[in-house]
Amino acid sequence: METRGGDTFAAGTDRVAGVEFVYRPTVGDFEEALRAWALRTGAGRFQAFAVPVASVGALAVFGAVVGLSAPVLIVSLVVCAAVVSWGALRALRSQARRMFSIVEPYGQCRMVADERGAVSTGERVSFTVEWAVHREYLETARLFVLLGGERSAGIAVLPKRGAQGPEDVERLRAILGRNLRRL
Repeated sequence: METRGGDTFAAGTDRVAGVEFVYRPTVGDFEEALRAWALRTGAGRFQAFAVPVASVGALAVFGAVVGLSAPVLIVSLVVCAAVVSWGALRALRSQARRMFSIVEPYGQCRMVADERGAVSTGERVSFTVEWAVHREYLETARLFVLLGGERSAGIAVLPKRGAQGPEDVERLRAILGRNLRRL
């Protein structure tokens, strides 16, 4: 990955047949990306559901060992499931805010993608990423979410609102489809 500061996009202008997206990232983009990741990947489902399931299971075992009455145990399990699920949702929101805080200083972003990868330029940074860095991608109604591969553990969020037109969304979907596995 190459990193540079400022608007030095001109160095990457030799790319041909690219598709361009211009957007300003939001916290909502990252929340949506993390929700999609949590529902569509094994690791995401595990992270989202492991703690609530383990907590309810531990409470059920504890209630059975202590000898809680059935109505008390049922109410306790429901309250436990609600509280721990709320906590898991809050954790995803906190994670989204932390991720956004990393990219917020970049300001408005311009991303150009082609068959080799993507060049992203913000107000203060620019970087080039080859598709080999990502393993797979998923798509929501408003986003493309690129998931890290062996060389990258993170995710990249690309809002569709940054497309210059509907044909650009289709062109990016085709580029991603040729280079990454879709979830």
